[in-house]
Amino acid sequence: MRLFKSLLLSVLVLSVVSVPAVSAETRIRCASTTSTQNSGLFDYILPIFEKKTGIKVDVVGVGTGAALEIGKRGDCDVVFVHAEEFELKALKEGYFVNRYDVMYNDFIIIGPSNDLAKIKDMKSASDAFKRITETNYFFVSRGDRSGTHIKELSIWKKAGIEPKGQKWYLEVGQGMEKTQRVANEKKAYTLTDRGTWLATKDKDKLEMSIVLEGDPILFNQYGIMAVNPERHRHVKYKEAMEFVIWIISQEGQKAIADFKDKNSNQLFIPNAK
Repeated sequence: MRLFKSLLLSVLVLSVVSVPAVSAETRIRCASTTSTQNSGLFDYILPIFEKKTGIKVDVVGVGTGAALEIGKRGDCDVVFVHAEEFELKALKEGYFVNRYDVMYNDFIIIGPSNDLAKIKDMKSASDAFKRITETNYFFVSRGDRSGTHIKELSIWKKAGIEPKGQKWYLEVGQGMEKTQRVANEKKAYTLTDRGTWLATKDKDKLEMSIVLEGDPILFNQYGIMAVNPERHRHVKYKEAMEFVIWIISQEGQKAIADFKDKNSNQLFIPNAK
């Protein structure tokens, strides 16, 4: 009987001890761009980080503008975005701390495979945008203040054109993959990031092709930074910084470099300093 009571007590103690361990899983919230999600990058790298640290990362995939606003409100712990000018501005304003470059790829202009606007021989993205306006072919814009939309607007500005309100300009307010689908349906042109394009063009059966690439203005840098704990004391700053440091570490950078599509194309080039 005494032995039975001792065994029973041991079982109860183990049960009580084990419950908090299960319920105390550490989770952080990362607001990020749709391109990191649509491309499948997070599906590839997060299990590696979570296995190493035990920290679960819940991703909110939105446009960069929305991701920055989520971070400013303290509704996430870390942001992973691609609009450096706006990132640095928010950093200077004290909403975020510890920003690092992580990786890059590039933006591309895609359009109908028959390229009716005849853009393929052009070298300048702004000249290509001018050609689209001259020919009155549809251009589909994300229209959501994402990093891609911000880049698109900078190209229109360089071209000296205000597209908003024009009959050939369609703002959809959607993520990149859905914007590509709309452009495909409309036989229109759009600006996309190479990672999303490579990861989704076959899956979505897009009858489109790259019509312009390689212009230096199309460079696409991604950065990561933690929400400032002095502004929002509830954020999980320590765990967020574990994620930041891992992303820019040799192991994290290798994971990014190893991420490829089914055709072995590298979707992002790591460049953390």
